[in-house]
Amino acid sequence: MQRKFKVTQFENKTLSWWYNRRDKIDMNPQYQRRGRLWSDTDKAYLIDSILNGYDVPKLYIADFTWGDSRLNLRKLPYAIIDGKQRFEAIFDFFNGKVVLNDDFVYLEDPQLKLGGLGYKDLQKNYKEIAEDFENYNLMVMSVIASDEEPINELFVRLNRSKPLTGAEVRNAMAGPAPELIRQIRNHEFFTTNIRFAVKRGQDLNLAAKILLFEYYKGFRETTKKNLDKFVRDTGRGPREKLELSGRYACDTLDDMSNIFLPKDSLLTSAGIIPVYYWFVRETSEGKYSYLRKFLVQFENQRKLNRRLVKNETKSKEIKLLFVEYDNFNRSTNNEQSHRERFRILKESFRKWLRFGEDISKL
Repeated sequence: MQRKFKVTQFENKTLSWWYNRRDKIDMNPQYQRRGRLWSDTDKAYLIDSILNGYDVPKLYIADFTWGDSRLNLRKLPYAIIDGKQRFEAIFDFFNGKVVLNDDFVYLEDPQLKLGGLGYKDLQKNYKEIAEDFENYNLMVMSVIASDEEPINELFVRLNRSKPLTGAEVRNAMAGPAPELIRQIRNHEFFTTNIRFAVKRGQDLNLAAKILLFEYYKGFRETTKKNLDKFVRDTGRGPREKLELSGRYACDTLDDMSNIFLPKDSLLTSAGIIPVYYWFVRETSEGKYSYLRKFLVQFENQRKLNRRLVKNETKSKEIKLLFVEYDNFNRSTNNEQSHRERFRILKESFRKWLRFGEDISKL
């Protein structure tokens, strides 16, 4: 079957036309970046550009009105490819969630004081300006594709000059790994237990590292280069091993969800979690109830040890075990760092249990 891929411009459509069809647009297709990255000030600046007649970069939308497509997972006529934040800003202004910035100047009549006003204020007091906004024509490109690969490639190409993270680029790659990484990212451990920001795909990055460890049954470099290679290579190989690795990963994450607390203070940094993952994976289930207590004591003792080092306390009070751990913790993507931090945790846990759960005896 011949691949279908075509990019053309939609007939001119007003902002009102798109707003009235907002429920028919899939704003979260799988290759998309997370939304809500723009502040209210950023959104208001876009509205400023529209009201003052400045050019707005064109948007790209997957057009499913041509017929049935296996890509149309939500069975909607449209799916955003590039321009999600712009659409969100426009829809938020229509909905009254965003108002004009206080320093807004309407170039056609600078004497008008419109700063701080919302769409309904314009409708009520400045109808012509509100109509200009409603009737503004966005340049929107229609993208017709029979499979996902050209859409993913288009997304990456459009964002080539933008500061996409490695996780965002990998999320748009072809093959089974990105979908499996997204499934892992949706696990309860990620939605409930972790405590770090995920707006730029940090959770996708962590999920990729966990899948990488599980796939190779051990530690690997978790640099962008190596994670990208992993996603590409598994796309060319058999799916069975990858899918089995994903199931094993979710099994261990099930255990981690029970061990750690919601928004756990131990999980404020993504860099240590792959090590915690392997630590839980390699610890017998009968000792799970001790793990978090041990980690809390370990981290508290490590913080105390850092203060002693900083204050140049006498060397006999400084525990070299924690100094060694801190040194490895500086390179969180290094294979040796993963391996040695795990070794220290495993050996310390064994001693901690032997010494009656007394961290000071390590």
